[in-house]
Amino acid sequence: MTSRRQSKEIRIGGVSVGGDAPISVQSMTSTDTRDVAATVTQIKLLEAAGCEIIRVAVPDLTAAAAIAEIKRQTHLPLVADIHFDYRLALAALEAGCDALRLNPGNIGGPDRVSQVVAAAKKRSAPLRVGVNAGSLPLGDDSAATVAERMVAAALAQVRLLESLGFDLIKISLKAFGVRTTIEAYTLIAAQVPYPLHLGITEAGLPFHGAIRSAVGIGTLLYQGIGDTIRVSLTGDPMAEVDAAWEILSSLGLRQRALTLVSCPTCGRAEVDLMRLAEEVQARLKDYAGNPIRVAVMGCAVNGPGEARNADIGIACGKGKGVIFVRGEAVRTVPEAEIVDALMAEIAKL
Repeated sequence: MTSRRQSKEIRIGGVSVGGDAPISVQSMTSTDTRDVAATVTQIKLLEAAGCEIIRVAVPDLTAAAAIAEIKRQTHLPLVADIHFDYRLALAALEAGCDALRLNPGNIGGPDRVSQVVAAAKKRSAPLRVGVNAGSLPLGDDSAATVAERMVAAALAQVRLLESLGFDLIKISLKAFGVRTTIEAYTLIAAQVPYPLHLGITEAGLPFHGAIRSAVGIGTLLYQGIGDTIRVSLTGDPMAEVDAAWEILSSLGLRQRALTLVSCPTCGRAEVDLMRLAEEVQARLKDYAGNPIRVAVMGCAVNGPGEARNADIGIACGKGKGVIFVRGEAVRTVPEAEIVDALMAEIAKL
């Protein structure tokens, strides 16, 4: 894995982004921000799932005003998502948001941008410059690639903010195309010092979207590019958080919960391996925050080795399984008792 790109560290509420800070996990509420109760409930669920920064849509002044009460009832740093109307950005900052996601090019002329920058500077609230492939400015250089056009648009916005003496900047360059996204982030990473927010936009429904996101985000992270991530999925945002943590865990960058290692089913398995693995996975959710490795293996080919290499593992044979703890076989149990026995050993750790 390539050494991580060194970026300027900024703070969004109590969370550091960039520099040597851990790569943070973000999501966005799917509730109507004006519905404070529903939004607060969803934020608390996302926080419990491992979300570290939350974004809310701000379509009007009522939604902007609701931020104050949402902040009072929650703990996560809150980013206000602003489009087209600079007054919404000012109102969201006044209500206490910790950062803004906006496109300086679509909120009005330099005078309006300067008002937002002045308010953000006063509150030390970072601005995320967001460019999506689907909303590039008209009249761009048609000879350039989409990724090159995205980078040019982002740099123009960044230079505008810098000209106003503002450098609490985070950048995102998202496209549905994985290759386009990788190209765009790779290009801009060499040109600016600011932290980068990674994601594949409009990635799709949970299964397909998680795969596209894992390929795109994972490739960039492996190259040392990226400081915070959001897996954008069509559906429950809880799935976004789960997928984001799995990406970080798969690369060995961060681990929040227990990691389950399970073998693919095949004709050698002499237990109901799928049932065992699914039940263990479901019960592991009770141990979020405890980063250990659990192996559920179905036969004698790779089972004993993987079970020994895990913190806790089960290597199954015909209707039974041998439980390993820290590399040592501790007992053999019948299939009907495997899950309970495994969870009992996990609880001891």
